[in-house]
Amino acid sequence: MVPSKSALGAALLAATSAVLAAPPLLRRTQEITAIGTSQIDAYTPYTNYASTGYCTPSETLAWDCGSNCDANPDFHPVASGGDGDSTQFWFVGYDPSLDTVIVSHQGTDTSDILPMLTDADIIKTNLDSTLFPGLNSEIEVHSGFADAQAKAAAAVLAAVQQAISTYSTNHVTIVGHSLGAAISLLDAVYLPLHISDVTYSFVGYGLPRVGNQAFANYVDGMGVSVTHINNEEDPIPILPGEFLGFVHPSGEVHIEDSGEWANCPGQDNPSTQCIVGDVPTIFEGDESNHDGPYNGITMGC
Repeated sequence: MVPSKSALGAALLAATSAVLAAPPLLRRTQEITAIGTSQIDAYTPYTNYASTGYCTPSETLAWDCGSNCDANPDFHPVASGGDGDSTQFWFVGYDPSLDTVIVSHQGTDTSDILPMLTDADIIKTNLDSTLFPGLNSEIEVHSGFADAQAKAAAAVLAAVQQAISTYSTNHVTIVGHSLGAAISLLDAVYLPLHISDVTYSFVGYGLPRVGNQAFANYVDGMGVSVTHINNEEDPIPILPGEFLGFVHPSGEVHIEDSGEWANCPGQDNPSTQCIVGDVPTIFEGDESNHDGPYNGITMGC
């Protein structure tokens, strides 16, 4: 796992994770719409794949991990890796029902990720120019997330290339929960820079903010389908705070207390039906909401 820093020293973000400054234009309040049952159910395979990211490489390579693997029984694993310590678990394979390559990264416990999101000394960094060639130098991301993604980047890229070749598909879907969602969002930027003529989708759960305004704008404009789903009063998606210069890309879906799933357009939509308005500070969050349930699925292996 990513090493914890002192949560106490961060004073739990001093409650200033509240919205302090709206990004230009993209923060305008837009209409919130409810997502129908059929669309909610359509996310279920990806939710299970994100949950399966917590399973060990030996389990995912054999596709023998109990209910997580049983939920997507036709999956064809291609590669897996990570040690769950210095490198998060990951796996790559092909789903014939969805006709897509799946990339999934392991998340982490709330107790482990909160310190790295609330530390007052959070460092933003440019993405490695070898892994991310040609990106504008204004794009910056959380250094811890960048380091975590870089550790498995080459192996994941090779596995995705193998899966595309083996199964003759042109669609890649990248999923993850928590820290795994942050790594997967960076993969959704990384992979298109190395594999073209492929349609990419990202579906993340409990996604923390990964980068700055330039990063969020780049994600919005890169042509990848981005959906990040957060659950009720989960505090992780409001971290790191906007006052530190972190911004979510568009694509938020918020599960409300009523059970309704709200489509929240724009970046960090301030409506109370969306996470920023519903959880203005971490003191109003509930860590138990972080793992779900997401349409009945609780994250973990």
